[in-house]
Amino acid sequence: MLNHDGLDIAWLGYATLRLDDADTVVYIDPGRYGVLDGYEVCSRTSSARSNRDPPGPAGDVICVSHDHHYDTDAIRKVADDDATVVLFEGINTHLIDRDVERPADLPYDIRKVDMEADIAVDDAIIRTTAAYNEPDGPHTRPTGEPYHPEGRGCGFHITLDGVSVYWPGDTDVLDGHEHLDVDVFCPPIGGTFTMDRHEAADLAEAMDPSLVVPIHYDTFEAIETDAEAFVEDLESRDVPVALDG
Repeated sequence: MLNHDGLDIAWLGYATLRLDDADTVVYIDPGRYGVLDGYEVCSRTSSARSNRDPPGPAGDVICVSHDHHYDTDAIRKVADDDATVVLFEGINTHLIDRDVERPADLPYDIRKVDMEADIAVDDAIIRTTAAYNEPDGPHTRPTGEPYHPEGRGCGFHITLDGVSVYWPGDTDVLDGHEHLDVDVFCPPIGGTFTMDRHEAADLAEAMDPSLVVPIHYDTFEAIETDAEAFVEDLESRDVPVALDG
């Protein structure tokens, strides 16, 4: 777990991030591929709340960027009883080849967002951005079809207690990314389905955040990469970077 200006940031594996400013806890894309196996949470009303790692604090806000990261078992595992679940509107359970619940069947307040949302949930300011692979870009299937077509997912720009954290989602580097005002940038670096470590490093340098924390790599073979080389690349460009996990 890392701390930046009073905000705890934990990469729990794959695309799962936990943000905690001691008043509000946000989970982004929890679950898939066993990353939460053995992970426990304590209720926000529990005296164990101060013991953060482990167990982790229950989430007040759960954000899910697209179908591939929609895992209702994980949502139920990390969400507090009165949590709000922020879902990209394009999530369609009929297109998911896994056993998941419909959003309407989850016992939480559900808020759906598009690719241009700007909402407040508890103490979190949540903005969204487009997330997709370019049809003629490097991250497509052998048929030329993007792994993530436009309109099927989003990125999350979340501000807690004045600190902004940006998870761009499963995406290529897109026009406009470099202009975002971001304190902590959490890019995917695994390649294949998203930007790779070289593309992420170029974007991080252009964005000039206070800290870069890479995620979405090494969970399975298709997204294995050299995270230490990514760190060395950014350090050579004087971009602050840290690995978590």
